[in-house]
Amino acid sequence: MKICIACGMPMEKKEEFAMGDMTKDYCIYCARPDGAMQSYDEKLAGMTEFVIKTQGFDGKVARNAAREMMAKLPAWQGR
Repeated sequence: MKICIACGMPMEKKEEFAMGDMTKDYCIYCARPDGAMQSYDEKLAGMTEFVIKTQGFDGKVARNAAREMMAKLPAWQGR
């Protein structure tokens, strides 16, 4: 099992990988329609929305939580 380098999602099935390509290190939720990985700002926006929906935090708190989560992931090291 691989872990997405951009969001931390476990990836086991082909359809969980960007473009169904199991050699990719990121998942379908971190890919743009062309298969490229989203930018930091794109992923931060998506993660913020995810935190709002799943945790019920307000926007500012959710954005800070998303930043903290992303800082621990390989794709965003040093940000």
